[in-house]
Amino acid sequence: MANILVVDDQMRVRRLLFETFKEEGHLVKMAENGNEALRVLEGYKPDLIIMDMKMPEMNGIDTLKEIRTFNQDVQVIMMTAYGDAQTMERAQEQGVRHYISKPFDLFELRDVVRDLLK
Repeated sequence: MANILVVDDQMRVRRLLFETFKEEGHLVKMAENGNEALRVLEGYKPDLIIMDMKMPEMNGIDTLKEIRTFNQDVQVIMMTAYGDAQTMERAQEQGVRHYISKPFDLFELRDVVRDLLK
C-alpha cells in the first residue's frame, strides 16, 4: 500500500484516479489545484503525486517547485494535454520522469504507478 496524492482541477479525473488506486489498496488524497495540494501536504507524506500540468491558481511546475523545497524524494507523474518541449524540460528539472498525455489510458497509468511503487 502506498500514499498517493492526485492533483487535478477536473473533478472527474480526480474521482477516477481516487477510485482506481483506492481499489488497489492505496491511501489516496485529492486536491483540485496547487495551493490545495500544498495544504494537503502539510499533514500527508505521499509516496507518489499524480499531478496535472495546467491548473488554475498554481500550475503543476510551480506547485512541484514548492513541494521540492520540503520533499525532494517524492515520485511525480505529470499529466498534460499541452506537452511542449520547454514545459517538459522545466518539469524534468524538478525531477519529473513520467508524463501521461491527456486523455490518458487508465491501464497505462496503472502500469506506470505500479512500476514506480516497486
